[in-house]
Parts: sequence; C-alpha cells; structure tokens
Amino acid sequence: MVRGKQFLRRGGSAGLTLLIIFCAVLLVPPVEAGAAPLAEPLFNFELNEGEEVPALGTGVRLLLLLTVLAVAPAVLLMITCFTRIVIVLGFVRNALATQQMPPNQVLLGLALFMTIFVMAPVWGEVYEEAWVPLQEGEIAMDAAYANAAAPVSDFMLQYTRERDLELFLEFAGEDRPDSPDDVPLYTLIPAFATSELKTAFQMGFIVFLPFIVIDMVVASTLMSMGMLMLPPMMISLPFKILLFVMVDGWHLVMQSLLEGLTG
Repeated sequence: MVRGKQFLRRGGSAGLTLLIIFCAVLLVPPVEAGAAPLAEPLFNFELNEGEEVPALGTGVRLLLLLTVLAVAPAVLLMITCFTRIVIVLGFVRNALATQQMPPNQVLLGLALFMTIFVMAPVWGEVYEEAWVPLQEGEIAMDAAYANAAAPVSDFMLQYTRERDLELFLEFAGEDRPDSPDDVPLYTLIPAFATSELKTAFQMGFIVFLPFIVIDMVVASTLMSMGMLMLPPMMISLPFKILLFVMVDGWHLVMQSLLEGLTG
C-alpha cells in the first residue's frame, strides 16, 4: 500500500513536469519555412571633413591651463629677464651688507613684476597671434605653437650673445642657421640663460665698486686711528646706506635694468 502511494506521488510529479514542457512548446510561435532571419543592427559612422577647426572644449582648455601652470616656473626663469633682474637685486643687497634687508620675498616680488612689465609686449603678441586664434578655432595647434614661439625667440635672440649660441649649436651638432628664424628653441633657451647670467654678473660687479671703496676708506681710517678691535663693517654700513639713499640708488638700479632690457 505504501509503495503504491509513493508510485502515485512520483507519477504525479513527472506528469506535472511534462505538462509544463507541453505548455511552453505551445506558447513558442512556430518559425515559418523560408522566413528571413532576424536582422542585425547596423551602425554607420561617417566623418565629414569640415573647413573650420572646431573651437576648444572646456576640458581641453582646462588641460592646457594646468600644463601652463606646471611649467610656468621654468618658463619664467629660462625665457624671460627674471634671471637678470633677481641676480642684480641680490648683488645690490650683498653690496650694502644689510643681511636680509630687503627680504627675499620683496626682491622676488619686485623682480617678478618688473619681469611682467618688460615682457608685457611679448606676451601680448603671443596672446593676440596664438591664443586668440586657437581659442576661436581659426588655426590648429601646430600653427598656434609657431605663432607663440616667434615673438619669444625674437626677444631671446636680442639678448643672446653669438658666442653662447654657437657653443650650444656646436654641441648639438646643428649647422649654422641661415636666419634667426631657423634657430631651434632647445639651443636658444640655454644660450639665452647663459648670456643673462653673464650680463647680470657684469652689472653686479659695477654695483659693488662704490661700496668696496667705502669699506676700504673706513678700514684704513680705523687702522690709522688704532681702532683695530672695532669691526669696519659696523662703521661703513651707515655710510653705505646714506650714500645709496642720497644718490637714489634703487632708481638708478631700476633705470639701468630697464635700459638694458628695453633700450
């Protein structure tokens, strides 16, 4: 009796399974003979050549801005007059022997704004000839780079010594360029920096001369008076500051720098 009940249960489960399969077969629609297979989706990509260069998007502009900010310190030091100005101002402070007066922040700020003042025409030309057309989609990136490099190269060539430029051209294996426009930037930039260093040290030597004379006069006077234990710097420092103020020294230094950079 028990075996009979188990057989009925198993038979009922099998029948239920067959019923479900039969209903599923009935619900599936039959495929007609000769029917066309399902069409695959088609994707058509067409690139049309436009006559105008599209304007830069926000993402590209942000990327360019971050790139400029990353290389700005190196650009400021190597392709502008910042190197000459900050070295000359440092020589003035050392010649006065005023230790940290003016502070480094003041000298760097003054050198920075003088650099902006001197380089303003160059950066203005770069902005008008390269950045504005690139932003408006009038020129491509390579043309914008060429337009931006031209005024900067002209400025550096104006203050680069021929001997320094020949040195880097020789070690780079480059032939003598036929015109200034043919000078590569990777040789012009270090040649310009070397020339600026030499010019700055020459100006620093001239700045030191009057203050050295004051130190020698004070030291000789103290020695003749027998005051060997009195430091000459203590006596000469007020006289150097007084002389520097009387001749309006900062005005003369700035005038010399501007005449050398804009004359």
